[in-house]
Amino acid sequence: KPDIQYSQKKKSITSSKDVCGYPLSIFFIVVNEFCERFSYYGMRAVLVLYFKYFLQWDEDLATSIYHTFVALCYLTPILGAIVADSWLGKFKTIVYLSIVYTIGQVAMAVSAVHDITDSNRDGTPDNMTFHVALSMVGLFLIALGTGGIKPCVAAFGGDQFSEHQDKQRRTFFSVFYLCINGGSLLSTIITPILRGQECGIYSQQKCYSLAFGVPAALMVVALVVFIVGSGMYYKAEPEGNIMLDVCKCIGFAIKNRYRHRSNQYPRRQHWMDWAEEKYDKLLIAQIKMVLKVLFLYIPLPMFWTLFDQKGSRWTLQATTMNGYFGKLVIQPDQMQIFNPILILTLVPIMDSVIYPLIKKCGFNFTPLKRMTVGMFLAAMAFVCAALVQVEIDKTLPVFPSASQSQLKLLNMGSSAVTVNLPGNESLTLNAAQASDKYFTFETERIIVSVGSPGMTQAIFLKRESRQTLLIPSVISDEWLLVMDLGLIEPFYYSTYSTIKNGETKFSLLSGSQSCEYIKDFGFGGSYTFFIPSTFCQDSITVVEDIEPNSVHMALQIPQYFFITAGEVMFSVTGLEFSYSQAPSNMKAVLQAGWLFTVAIGNFIVLIVAEIAKLPNKWAEYVLFASLLVLVCIIFSTMAYFYTYIDPSEIEDQFSKKVDEDEDDKDKREKAEIKMVRRDSAESYDDSYKQSNM
Repeated sequence: KPDIQYSQKKKSITSSKDVCGYPLSIFFIVVNEFCERFSYYGMRAVLVLYFKYFLQWDEDLATSIYHTFVALCYLTPILGAIVADSWLGKFKTIVYLSIVYTIGQVAMAVSAVHDITDSNRDGTPDNMTFHVALSMVGLFLIALGTGGIKPCVAAFGGDQFSEHQDKQRRTFFSVFYLCINGGSLLSTIITPILRGQECGIYSQQKCYSLAFGVPAALMVVALVVFIVGSGMYYKAEPEGNIMLDVCKCIGFAIKNRYRHRSNQYPRRQHWMDWAEEKYDKLLIAQIKMVLKVLFLYIPLPMFWTLFDQKGSRWTLQATTMNGYFGKLVIQPDQMQIFNPILILTLVPIMDSVIYPLIKKCGFNFTPLKRMTVGMFLAAMAFVCAALVQVEIDKTLPVFPSASQSQLKLLNMGSSAVTVNLPGNESLTLNAAQASDKYFTFETERIIVSVGSPGMTQAIFLKRESRQTLLIPSVISDEWLLVMDLGLIEPFYYSTYSTIKNGETKFSLLSGSQSCEYIKDFGFGGSYTFFIPSTFCQDSITVVEDIEPNSVHMALQIPQYFFITAGEVMFSVTGLEFSYSQAPSNMKAVLQAGWLFTVAIGNFIVLIVAEIAKLPNKWAEYVLFASLLVLVCIIFSTMAYFYTYIDPSEIEDQFSKKVDEDEDDKDKREKAEIKMVRRDSAESYDDSYKQSNM
């Protein structure tokens, strides 16, 4: 969402022509913003899946790095604002950091090309360190770039308007906001589709390089478009950053208070009053108003802790769900499109219907009450996510623990066999059939008996693994114990191959035999095919090792609705409240504070997940929801004791007081001048008299 800040200019802007009453330069800025937001959200949409499936990280590590990246994206705006206001100016800051941003996007696209280190051409990178290092460098540059230009672009656009163009400026910010959500919506739809394609030079794999490459190309377009409009921009000179002045004033007050900590010094009404020796009273009063709002920010990071998990935990949750919506197939990372769609729907509904209706009912629905309700709705979203996870867990296979092993049986012969396993009843397997389930064992060595009279062998299993025992047609032949199930030898097996969900056509060739086999595959399923020697005449036996995902992705829609409704009531209202309670020259400070709460919220995800170490995901969702409800209660208590103020009135009072003080000072100076003149006149008379005498 845009954090809007602009400066008023006393002189008219003549460097850019007007088109339909708007400066021509803003069209370049709007196109730049759309492309940049497409680039950022497109890359971020597939990021957690890239970590899990390309870099082969587990879900916890993928989630941790994802939230660390998001946190950095919301910390660097503070740096960008200081650099722009105190050193380079907005235009140069945007250009330089956009170059850094573009390099980062290109680095991410290159890091996702598996063929670079795939020397044996099996589709898996052989040097994963190269890909990890390059992607981490890319993400750092992206965080520096996107965060650094975040506070500059909207403000730079506002600078292009003259004082008489207030109406056009407001329209510009509305279009600017629309570009952000439009870029987010389109990129969240398109990049997961690109990721789902298969590409490669030597082997075909999921095309993460294309999913990152298109956002990189859009960032290049954004940079070029912005530079093309360079000659039309009004470029305000850097005038210093108010945040530095605020920090210096607060630092001096703390230092001065520490120096005068002895009881011999009289107390002051507020600890910021200890800065009066060096700083203007109006500045101190403005900082007091800002600190009052920043105090309310303390509980806010917990909302962002939950909100930003829709790009990590919720996306990973969707990978275990069924994405068929009729003939339309939704990818797990495409579920995030519901957020921008619902934002564009709910914002006008809230402003035009819900809030006026509540007001008519006589309820004073203040901004802080709206924010409290927004936090509660976010907690409800995670309760919904927990309920969905419970349903998913019912359908997921139970994998062996660190002390267990699991075994499945495959009868490769042409006749039925009876198998005896320790701790289980006798099992009869028909020809070319598999056992219905995996058998779990607590010991590594088991005795397996096959046939009647039986042939017994000792089988050594691997802990924390699933294995398959292939029973040959001749029992006395070698029994094969394989970890994973090309040219396939007779009575032998192939490794598992990853294929795209949906209908797939296989070509089977053996000597003079040639035919095709078509199978429709579901999300997340695992299958074993038994191919008979006469496969063109006899049917192929299909065994489901793991059932396809059966819980539908549509069940995630309620949690997206609640989290987005919470965002509208919390985020939009929060910014509105903050700006209404802060002096006009302190909005940048509150903007920095607001972005800082987002960064802290993402760090909290890492801390809570690391400390809790909950074995069940639904329990983690409930934990986060409970923490937000607790924080919600604390925030509502703080809001109850908060007194709304009008900063302009307070500033006017100080201005009047300053004027009165100046008037009094002038009167005193005039009185002193008169006294000096009278004294000098009297002394002159005395001296005159004395000289005459």
